[in-house]
Amino acid sequence: MVIAGGGDGTINAIASEVAGTGIVLGILPLGTRNHFARDMGVTDKLEAAVHNLRRGVVREVDAAEVNGRIFVNNSGLGLYPELVRQRDRLQRRGVSKRMAALWAAIRALRHYRLLTIRVSVRGQEVLRHTPLVFVGNNQYEMEGLKAGTRVCLDAGQLCLYLPHPTSRLKLLAMSISALLGKLHRNEDFDVVLASELQIGTKRQRALDVTIDGEVTKMTGPLHYKIRPKALRVMVPAEKP
Repeated sequence: MVIAGGGDGTINAIASEVAGTGIVLGILPLGTRNHFARDMGVTDKLEAAVHNLRRGVVREVDAAEVNGRIFVNNSGLGLYPELVRQRDRLQRRGVSKRMAALWAAIRALRHYRLLTIRVSVRGQEVLRHTPLVFVGNNQYEMEGLKAGTRVCLDAGQLCLYLPHPTSRLKLLAMSISALLGKLHRNEDFDVVLASELQIGTKRQRALDVTIDGEVTKMTGPLHYKIRPKALRVMVPAEKP
């Protein structure tokens, strides 16, 4: 077992090394954002998380990748990387999670531009002008108290969330929801499930892309695919 003590960024770094090796990933959720641990049922209470490493069970779950880079939660482009930058900057100054999400969305929308992309999935191509793109490792719940969580991480599917061009007010609400992990189903974006997809831009230039909350530069086209049950994770025998 290799144990990752930290948040989603730390877990991403360790998962990138152990995916496909058979080595078990243990989690101590010690970061500011612990979305993967939460979806795995690992509590953020340290004593219980340590107990899980000794008494838990191994579960095989999917990993996703974009141009060879692993992600366990999600990847985004367009407006989303700027939202993440602004949110993290504010949270480092001590601003609460919800207020940081609100101010990050307001600041990012000052430079709001549509991204022109071409999505290739299952042999079909779609041209779309969109403010942001969000690709999840498996599908996120979008209704009720479980909104923003994943109850299934072994369905072998990517989940593409693709907003339509919309008003700044609606985009503000959508952006805040995305940062808080609370996207709700509505008519302002499409949801596409696939095991593999490609996203290209007009000039295939270098793009800002988020990978589990970290912003990096990647040159298009962006090739996303799922790696079914590539991760072996130690989880509680019974979810808390």
